[in-house]
Amino acid sequence: MTAGRGRALVRVDGLTKSFGATRALDSVSLTIHPGEVLAVVGHNGSGKSTLVKILAGFHTADGGSIGLRDGAGPPTELRFIHQDLGLVETMSTLENLGLGGRHGRSPWLPLRRAAERRVARQLVGQFGVDFDVDAPVRELSPAERTIVAIARALQGWDEAETMLLVLDEPTAALHGAEVERLMAVVRRVAERGAGVLFISHRLDEVLGVADTVLALRNGRVVGHLPCSDTDYAGLVDLVAGGSVDSLERRDTERGAAVLRVRGLAGRSIRGLDVTVHAGEIVGVAGILGSGRDELCAMVFGGHPRDSGVVELAGHPLAPGDLRGAIRRGAAFVPGDRHQDGAVMTMTGVENLMAVRVPGAESRWRRLRKGHEAREAATWFSTCGVVPAAPEMELARFSGGNQQKVVLAKWLRTRPRLLLLEEPTQGVDVGAKALIHRLIATTAGEGTAVLVASSEAKELAELCDRVLVLADGVLVAELQGADLTEFRVLHASVPA
Repeated sequence: MTAGRGRALVRVDGLTKSFGATRALDSVSLTIHPGEVLAVVGHNGSGKSTLVKILAGFHTADGGSIGLRDGAGPPTELRFIHQDLGLVETMSTLENLGLGGRHGRSPWLPLRRAAERRVARQLVGQFGVDFDVDAPVRELSPAERTIVAIARALQGWDEAETMLLVLDEPTAALHGAEVERLMAVVRRVAERGAGVLFISHRLDEVLGVADTVLALRNGRVVGHLPCSDTDYAGLVDLVAGGSVDSLERRDTERGAAVLRVRGLAGRSIRGLDVTVHAGEIVGVAGILGSGRDELCAMVFGGHPRDSGVVELAGHPLAPGDLRGAIRRGAAFVPGDRHQDGAVMTMTGVENLMAVRVPGAESRWRRLRKGHEAREAATWFSTCGVVPAAPEMELARFSGGNQQKVVLAKWLRTRPRLLLLEEPTQGVDVGAKALIHRLIATTAGEGTAVLVASSEAKELAELCDRVLVLADGVLVAELQGADLTEFRVLHASVPA
């Protein structure tokens, strides 16, 4: 994308907002030009939502200004797509588009139903999709529902008008191919000349769609730069406020339950219940034989079950159906990377591409010249793989870099659920810190994480909650002030 750099669509200067003693925004400034996608990133509580609500008129700023006109040009029109989309799911696409009132309906001469249907198809068809506009919206995929909301917002937009489309976490409920479809829509909107303000916590998506990025932390702008001048690790540093050498306790805002395990039994596990929410890192502790080492593989479907139900986002995962688990959004990094996690005689890029991104990669695309090289360059950089030599045999990498490649293989699938066994076993302290950062960032982007480890210190530092197993049953759950290395160790030893 090439954003226009002449007139500005929106200029925000010194925006400030407080709620009581809490400063939600502290002198935030930004400018958006026609054809530009500006991404705003930051953890929960960074000020992203407050900024959107002020632009939408929901909140009034305490200070600063918002300019919607540059010189003598017409004022910029702001249109918003909020996280809840604002659609009536029992109504059809046709009826939801009618709620926008922008496709020429006249109170004196209502459009015939056939004409309305034709216009509705044109509105959604401009984004490369084709579905039944008479079907209830609840029957559409999450990506299709988002496209309906965008199409409704763009109704009646004249190419000569000035417009800013504000998307607040548009991919929060999307996965895999649906994300790619929406990114294509965002690019198409920008190519038509609109500005796009793209609010997201998924940093990999930001780098793929935005021209510029503005990072917020504690209500302040800590970075405003072209995406071409940074990478994934750079964004992580901006958002987190530190190098990859340190990992602070995360402020977790749990989402919906992603993993539900009920009455799970098999091998060392006896009647176990586990729930992991979106954005949450749940640890599993216990001594050898406690069930700790079997749980992740059993959830993924790699180990047989005697009984119990495993659900991922409401869909059952059947034992042995590993492809089905991957399609549903599960990813599994096993404890023994040499035996189960990678093929050491294959190259780094061959290992990276060993798992197909569900629904997003056709066989033709994977065989396209340069596709694998681009993927390898992106993910080796994202995960800090050194040397950045994807054609080198994996056996020649250090243990830490081998583990990063295994982790990258699964992170590129954008999983809903990330299952980890001994994620830093046999790696040096630098690699461990970076792997911890990647896990925390992945959780911060909405992935549910279940991590089994024999290192109590690792669990205490990394996790939001720790489940302690003994003899296959849950004997303790630690969180908050109770989650310390000592208490994890103490609870793991049978009485």
